[in-house]
Amino acid sequence: MLIHKIEEVRAQVKEWKKEGLSVGLVPTMGALHAGHLSLIKKAKETCDKVVVSDFVNPIQFGPSEDFDKYPRTLDEDVRLCSGEDVDIVFAPSADEMYGGNKIRLSNDTLTYVCPPFFYVNTLCGKSRTGHFDGVCTVVLKLFNIVQPDYAFFGQKDAQQVIIIKKMVNDLNVPINIIQCPIIREESGLALSSRNKYLTEQGKKDALVLSKILNNIKTCYSKGITDVSALKETAYSFLTDKHDMEYLEIVDRDTLENKTKADDNSIALIACRVENVRLIDNIYLKEEN
Repeated sequence: MLIHKIEEVRAQVKEWKKEGLSVGLVPTMGALHAGHLSLIKKAKETCDKVVVSDFVNPIQFGPSEDFDKYPRTLDEDVRLCSGEDVDIVFAPSADEMYGGNKIRLSNDTLTYVCPPFFYVNTLCGKSRTGHFDGVCTVVLKLFNIVQPDYAFFGQKDAQQVIIIKKMVNDLNVPINIIQCPIIREESGLALSSRNKYLTEQGKKDALVLSKILNNIKTCYSKGITDVSALKETAYSFLTDKHDMEYLEIVDRDTLENKTKADDNSIALIACRVENVRLIDNIYLKEEN
C-alpha cells in the first residue's frame, strides 16, 4: 500500500493498534538495495505490520551536497517492498512533511531536534554541519507519525544510530531501536545508495575502506591496542584515488575517542572515491 499523506498513515496504524498488532518502521531515503531489504526482513520477523518510509529528507543535506541528484526510484522501491510483503510504503512530499516551511538549516521557521554538540561535532558531523539536526528532526517526525513499537536502522550509519538511540532515551520516546548488521557486496564493499555514482573501477577503488577496517581489526586481534598505531596501518592502502576524510576508533556506544582500543571499540572511516563520499565501519570485537 503506497501512502503519501500523514493522516492516512496515522489512520491505518490506529486500526492496527486497536487490533493489538505490533508495528515496525524502517526509515529510508529510497533507492532501496539489499541492505534496506535486510532491515525489512528483520522488521517482518519482529513485528506484525511493517511501514517503510521513502523520503529524501532535504534538511539533512548541506548546500554543496547531493540532494538534487540523490537517486529517487520510488516505483522500483514500491516493487521491492511489495516483494517483501511490506504493509505500507509511506512516501510523503517535502511540503507534506514540513508544512510549507522554507527548508533551510539557517531558517528559524522550523523546529529542529538538535543532538548534543559532542555527538555531532565529530566523524561525519565535522564536515556535514547541521546534518544530524536534520536526521533527528525527520526521524522524530516519522516516529510521531507512525508511532511504531520498533524502528530498524543499519550499522553502516553507526554514528546516526548512536545519536538516534540517545535521542530516544533522552526524550523518553517509547520505541525500541533495532540495529542490524552491515550488508556487503561479495567484494566486501558496504552497500550504499551512493554506490550507484561509482564506475566499475571506482567500486574496485572503494574496497580500500573495508580493507583498511579489516586490517585494523586483524591488528587488534593480534594485540595491538594503541589507536595511533592502528590508524597508521591505513596509509599503505591509500593511493591518489582516495581522499580520506577521517579514520577514527571510538567507543561504540558513546563515540568517545580512545587512545587505547578495547573490545567495545568501533573503527569508522569516511573516504571520497571518484568524488563520491563513502562511509564504513567495523567492530573490533563482535558481540557474542
